Amino acid sequence: MDRDDLEKLLAASGADSRRLRHALTLLCDNRWRTLGELVRECATSRRAIEALLRTVRLEHSGERFRVPPEHSPDYQDLLALGPGPADPVEHLLPHYGKVLDRLGTLIAEAPRGRHVLDHVAATPETVLRRALLLGARFWLPGSRLLCVGDHDLTSLAVKLVHPEVDVCVVDVDERILAYIDAQELGVRTRWADLRLGLPASAREHDLAVTDPPYTPEGVGLFVARAVEGLIDEGRVLLAYGAGEHMPVLALKVQNALSDLNLAYEAIYPDFNRYFGAEAIGSAADLYILRPTGKTRPAVAARIDGYGTAIYTQGPQSVESAAAQVAALPTGFTPDLLVGDWPKELPAPRTRLATWLAKPHASAPQRVALALPGGMEAALPRLLLATRAAHITVSLPDPLLDLRPLADILSPVYQLTLDAQTLQAVRLPQPAADSDRVVRRILDNAHGKLANTWREGLIAAARSSGAELTKNDARTLIRQEAPWSESITPLEAPLHRLAALPEAVAATVAALRPR
Repeated sequence: MDRDDLEKLLAASGADSRRLRHALTLLCDNRWRTLGELVRECATSRRAIEALLRTVRLEHSGERFRVPPEHSPDYQDLLALGPGPADPVEHLLPHYGKVLDRLGTLIAEAPRGRHVLDHVAATPETVLRRALLLGARFWLPGSRLLCVGDHDLTSLAVKLVHPEVDVCVVDVDERILAYIDAQELGVRTRWADLRLGLPASAREHDLAVTDPPYTPEGVGLFVARAVEGLIDEGRVLLAYGAGEHMPVLALKVQNALSDLNLAYEAIYPDFNRYFGAEAIGSAADLYILRPTGKTRPAVAARIDGYGTAIYTQGPQSVESAAAQVAALPTGFTPDLLVGDWPKELPAPRTRLATWLAKPHASAPQRVALALPGGMEAALPRLLLATRAAHITVSLPDPLLDLRPLADILSPVYQLTLDAQTLQAVRLPQPAADSDRVVRRILDNAHGKLANTWREGLIAAARSSGAELTKNDARTLIRQEAPWSESITPLEAPLHRLAALPEAVAATVAALRPR
């Protein structure tokens, strides 16, 4: 704990020593802090803070520490003066204390982050400031906002601050979609694995917000999908951080953005703060990106090149991605191969993204599907995307529990599991009116859910000798499932599909004379 060591550390950091000097200032203000709090407040790496702590005199209280008050004067000439980077909405925060308290509760009670999806929770102050910045920079009445991934719950912050905004969330995590819907703030939710496409109902937005995996592939893909969800004059707000000691990584990400021909309207340094991500200082910059006339052609040319390895951890990380060899079960001869199969297999084939995008023109009856590791959430949609009589799925790993999948798909398939092979055999058409309507909806998974439901209700009424107008059918559906407008079964979160049979049964019951 030699002052000479401290001065050498600060001198070695040169102009960048301001972050360390700010940390030293906080240590000398008599307040107790944890290491994580110090990292987050100073937006510098854990390693840098640890190096600083080894050079100053500290006292401890559990996991918290500070410079003893009697020793604070020893460091006065080394402290940083004034705050860090200017916050464009800091002056607005005192007016939103109740919203901040609500967001703190929402974030604390939200589903825990999944490391394989690179989840790191943003602080309540961060998501509130995102909402405030949107309102300070753009005219929001009548506007539409797309959240491309939303583990941070930015959508809820926006609805609490700007309830007039139409907000849509696309996310691969079913838990997040269910949690957002449970808050009943009017956010539209759509399931999407962005590697397979953006839902058709998640287009034509004025603004998009995304906090993607911090790899060049992840940032490139999420921003490209955000652009697909925008009108021509839209903007993308991107959270991204690399830490002060990794400029090469930041350059790779910025090159990925440049490849999309996006203009940088603003970069707010260290705008976003997190509970975790201490390697990058628990902080990320906020970019405001504007598409140009050359952006959409660039997106179209590059969107298929990002691949499936976009994360920093897990089976779909950039570092660990490995080729998966799918195998057909003995005796199964497919009409069509979906996904990545060995080249020597003679059947026609199609990509997973194409399979989900539209019904296959050949209407195959026997399908073999290869599911990549890390894309298990897509499995129910991949099975619903066809009317084939028999599908065999080559799984990357054995399913630990088949029941949730079997329950969701029980109106359509009989499922059997043998090690890493899943067999889905299509069931006969049911007899009961409500069951037939559910089956009709799921058999037309690429079509608008409410439209198919409406036609099913009209057919059910006709079969019982009654008449039902389209408007009357729409009214029944809106009463039971207002979320069903403009969505397809493939885009619907699983909790919506799980509730579908009961909702359909209620609309069919309303057809009976009382």
